[in-house]
Amino acid sequence: MKALQFMGDSQAALASFPLDAKREAGFELWQVQLGLMPSDFKPMPTVGAGAYEIRIKMQGQWRVIYVAKHLEAVYVLHCFHKTTLKTAKPDIELAAKRYKLIGVQHGKT
Repeated sequence: MKALQFMGDSQAALASFPLDAKREAGFELWQVQLGLMPSDFKPMPTVGAGAYEIRIKMQGQWRVIYVAKHLEAVYVLHCFHKTTLKTAKPDIELAAKRYKLIGVQHGKT
């Protein structure tokens, strides 16, 4: 099973989700750690290659953006409460910034 690495404040943001949404996010991330796909997700190519968004519909709309293409870990880039029809530009930009940091850590720029 892959390790789970949270980037920036993504762990604190996930901890702020309502209890049911937090449990669902935890289950979905566990599935990803096992090499499976989450039950409700979409690719996020605007964030980076291999980035995905887990969609949680409990007490509102909640999102977890992650990348699992590296062998050692699943990187959680950003967790947030979605309040608009499309994912807001600042959320995409923050996830993309953290995605690039992972590339730097792996010697890629």
